[in-house]
Amino acid sequence: MGLRSFFDRIEPHFEKGGAYEKYFPIYEMVESFLYTPKTVTTAAPHARSYIDMKRIMTYVVIATIPCILMGVYNVGLQVNMAIETYGATGWRAAVVDTLGVGFNYNNPLANIFHGFLYFLPIYITTLIVGGIWEVVFATVRGHEVNEGFLVTSMLFALILPPDVPLWQVGLGISFGVVIGKEVFGGTGKNFLNPALTGRAFLYFAYPAYMSGDTIWTPVDGFSGATALSVAASDGYQELAANGMTWGASFFGTVQGSIGETSTLACLLGLCFLLATKIANWRLVVGCLGGMIAFSTLLNVIGSDTNPMFAMPWYWHLVVGGYAFGLVFMVTEPVSASHTNTGRFIYGALIGFMVVMIRVINPAFPEGMMLAILFGNVFAPLIDYFVVQANIKRRAKRYA
Repeated sequence: MGLRSFFDRIEPHFEKGGAYEKYFPIYEMVESFLYTPKTVTTAAPHARSYIDMKRIMTYVVIATIPCILMGVYNVGLQVNMAIETYGATGWRAAVVDTLGVGFNYNNPLANIFHGFLYFLPIYITTLIVGGIWEVVFATVRGHEVNEGFLVTSMLFALILPPDVPLWQVGLGISFGVVIGKEVFGGTGKNFLNPALTGRAFLYFAYPAYMSGDTIWTPVDGFSGATALSVAASDGYQELAANGMTWGASFFGTVQGSIGETSTLACLLGLCFLLATKIANWRLVVGCLGGMIAFSTLLNVIGSDTNPMFAMPWYWHLVVGGYAFGLVFMVTEPVSASHTNTGRFIYGALIGFMVVMIRVINPAFPEGMMLAILFGNVFAPLIDYFVVQANIKRRAKRYA
């Protein structure tokens, strides 16, 4: 007997008071994840896809798993390496020491365990505070709490520094959920990415906690520059001398936000999203094309005073939050362009802007967050001009 046949046979017992009522949430989860729900509209003109929101959100969360695992491993790795020189302090070190896990950075399990002690408090705070806001707005509006917050909470936790104060985590997710999404109507109606909106708020409100050389490896006394800050001051050629090779940046064993350091983990998530058709390939191609074209142009132009002009595109790909933003933020379907031509333009605009901010603006060497938010703002305008161009072209064709 197949799984669906089994559930179909016992479904009549799910009525209120039935013997199997308590198992209904399990059935609903399996049904939505493995099969197309029976309630999906199939007739034109309403249906665009047979996939429902619950499955979309589930797939995106699954795609973040490589970034989560690599992120917690790298946080533990960086902390354990720094502890060897600067010593261990704080409650996390006490937990590690009490359980006998140790601080050996050559032990992957020790790195993962120590990294989880930084990631879990951030994610739990995000879930609790953001979940409260979701329930409040759902109660006021009289609708169910949807699954959109699961993705927002995971992405928001992954784009934060590992030692960010938890009160700032709560404040940032509150701003992202309320101002970035709920005031516009909730999931599917926001024009800005909620996770990035919360991150941008924290960056501008509390810049000392979101940037600099001391926030990425939370060990007292440790200070280390990120790849982008080294490249901006000394040129990307000096990255290897600071222990940041291209391979280390690609695999993710460098300093950075929790989930953004590993380009490899991001690409694994991208493959999954493209295979399941959650991510639109036009957005990816447009963003890569804009970044590669403009960075190559700057390489050709060159500069005697700005070493960032010389950074090639394959370094832009692996440093900072470019790969993570490309996979999980640029491809976000709600805040991106909705026309096929517009998706190419939207992606290319973000790719162009991230290089522009990184290279031309010396005060902000990252750029991906602002580039995506800039693209979010212009996405409706891009679609408008694409649609108007199509209307004029058809009118001229059939005039």
